[in-house]
Amino acid sequence: MQLTQASEPSPAQPATAETTPPRVTRARQVRLVGLTVTLAVLAAALIPIVLAFGPPTRDELLEQAGLKGRQQLLIGVKDDQPGISQRFPNNVWKGFDVDIAYMIAGYLGFDRSQVRFLPIESEDRARRQARDGDGFVTVDLVIASYSITKQREEEGAVFSAPYLYTEQSVITLDSVGEAEQVSSLEDLSGKTVCTLTTSTSAQRLREAGAKPIGRNRISDCVQMLYDGKVYAVTTDAAILAGFVTGDRPDDDGQRFPVELRGVKPLRHWDIGSSAQEKWGVNTGPNEALRDLVDLALYASAEDEENSTWEHAYDANLRWQQRYNLPQSVAEQRQPEPRKVEVRQWPWERIALPAPAHPGSPPAPARRADRAAWRGRGRRSSGC
Repeated sequence: MQLTQASEPSPAQPATAETTPPRVTRARQVRLVGLTVTLAVLAAALIPIVLAFGPPTRDELLEQAGLKGRQQLLIGVKDDQPGISQRFPNNVWKGFDVDIAYMIAGYLGFDRSQVRFLPIESEDRARRQARDGDGFVTVDLVIASYSITKQREEEGAVFSAPYLYTEQSVITLDSVGEAEQVSSLEDLSGKTVCTLTTSTSAQRLREAGAKPIGRNRISDCVQMLYDGKVYAVTTDAAILAGFVTGDRPDDDGQRFPVELRGVKPLRHWDIGSSAQEKWGVNTGPNEALRDLVDLALYASAEDEENSTWEHAYDANLRWQQRYNLPQSVAEQRQPEPRKVEVRQWPWERIALPAPAHPGSPPAPARRADRAAWRGRGRRSSGC
């Protein structure tokens, strides 16, 4: 009998992946296209709504403020306050307010050559009328050691968020005796004291029993003090500090000389004032302009790479502290800004970056400066 050899089993066939039926693939494609179309239609419908009801963009604020296409920005400042705002020969301006003005102007799209400073008197700050030759012009901004008060707002001033905190203080001739020390306004009772005509100090003097004399320019008050016509001068400490410092230099040799007659050494008295003077920018009735200024101040306070405010403080106020003890010149930290809502797309920034001013350190140095500043506390040295 013939045996047949059993055939070997064939190797198992490899399993094949189950393929997606063409019908399912087409269905997914159709759903994807439908979703894309739906999103596009939704976006097209929402954009007009956002444009109509959302906050304005920065460009729209510039348009509303009347700054688009402008080649010059007019800013009213004081011209007789050493360390704050002082005009030197050849129309050179220096001081803390001047540096803050340049900072704000840069965020509004103006470089330094496009900023024109005009001297403004205290009584004209509310209506923004500055001297221009033999006449007056309305300036865009007033940055002139202008304290924010309800009365001034009722007079027509429209203030930005504050950009500096200081307080009221008193100066006398340094030759006053120990028995005549001034530790409060009440110590000036019965004495003739000069202050700015429209300052917040005048009413406090009357309440303390002093005899206030008002002048439009603080330099006129200081001249009266030199001439022996008044016993003391009172206003904001940051303003008086420059007169006390006089011609004494900072570590780099910078000076803010007092250009008055018969200059004498002065003494700065801390009167323990509890009222905080908050300096603001008068932007006038244009709400868009006020929002833009607040945007600039907000960017200055929040941007880690922007130390313009700190450099302005160091260059103009901090170094004067040693000559003004025990009185604090001003708080060394920028006040909390007001946040302004603006409409922006992901590729837009809230505000333009600050222009690189001559002599400004590079970004890494600015970040280091900012970090060092945060360790110094809120009050100026010597407080």
